[in-house]
Amino acid sequence: MSLANGRHYLAIPGPSVMPDRVLQAMHQPAPNIYTGALVEMVATLIPDLKAIAGTRHRAAIYIANGHGIWEAAIANTLKRGDKALVLATGRFGIGWGEMATAMGIETQVLDFGLHSTLDLTQVAAALWADTAHEIKAVTTVHVDTSTSFRNDIKALRETIDAVGHPALLMVDCIASLGCEEFQMDAWGVDVMIAASQKGLMTPPGIGFVFYNDKAEKTRAALGQISKYWDWTVRGNPQEFYEYFCGTAPTHHLFALREALNMLVHEEGLDSAYRRHEILANAVWAALDAWGQEGSIRMNVTDPALRSHTVTSVKIDAPLGTALRDYLTKNLGVTLGIGLGMAPGGSPEWHGYFRIGHMGHVNAHMVLGTLACIDAGLKALKIPHGNGALEAATRVISEA
Repeated sequence: MSLANGRHYLAIPGPSVMPDRVLQAMHQPAPNIYTGALVEMVATLIPDLKAIAGTRHRAAIYIANGHGIWEAAIANTLKRGDKALVLATGRFGIGWGEMATAMGIETQVLDFGLHSTLDLTQVAAALWADTAHEIKAVTTVHVDTSTSFRNDIKALRETIDAVGHPALLMVDCIASLGCEEFQMDAWGVDVMIAASQKGLMTPPGIGFVFYNDKAEKTRAALGQISKYWDWTVRGNPQEFYEYFCGTAPTHHLFALREALNMLVHEEGLDSAYRRHEILANAVWAALDAWGQEGSIRMNVTDPALRSHTVTSVKIDAPLGTALRDYLTKNLGVTLGIGLGMAPGGSPEWHGYFRIGHMGHVNAHMVLGTLACIDAGLKALKIPHGNGALEAATRVISEA
């Protein structure tokens, strides 16, 4: 007998839960891709996407996952032999740098490890040392999904400006856009990338690159690049097909339009950001209570540095895998694996899990997940402190 029968809940940090309305928006016949409702609808997406990004500049849409968007950003700003400063606070910061290296970019990596945020003193030192301005771009992530650190992008921009370095600032917001405030223009970001499957509540498969005038000039100076990745036409299309360099991802676009209706026009961005903050605090309150006994602890100790979209958790191995397996098989909840926290297949790998709380998520989804974790800890006799659910519900009730 299993208590998992019923609607399964995916508490992983992306792809996030798809709202029923978004799924239903996709359930329609293939549209005319040359004229009519689809063409008119796509033009309405761009202002909403730019509002979420906090930019008045250009947006380009790609049929790609996050790795494809990494490549798109690099292809439009850097050429083979150029140098980039890669700032990593987890697996995804490293991954963007690996993509750049594979494209012939010389990368200087400042890896701040799995347990700390950006050290801006080290960043400044690396930029001061680059007296010839060989570094053409600085890349980092707003939220690293593996470690759950949220980096201070505004402070990073101020550090670059204090040095007087001309490098582009390029930021990955795949794990934060739509869930945490991001102000591309106000924070001085030149290129920002995102994807559909997390805070934007749309199935994986479309991604976005937002870029300002400085980045646009950099692209123009590169000369010819791959026609598919070139953002020049995508960001200023004269014909509908130019948005996508070919056939549109029609049903993803229907889904995205409905998701943006929900996020931007119905709930409102400020309310969405506050919702994510409160729900994250509920998760942290439960983890603090469980952590009073046993080995459970959050990877990010300082609440000010924690993401509001995902929480990475350490526990004695192999209890992380045991807990995840128990919840999936018996309670109908899937937690995230500890991605990038230890080598895959090693004994240590089994000592992590992640709780995703991003996108289409509300109080009962989070509290249900926490209650299932609490039941799993008890069923497996994993040492833990008491009062987790009381602590989480107190956060909700006081909000």
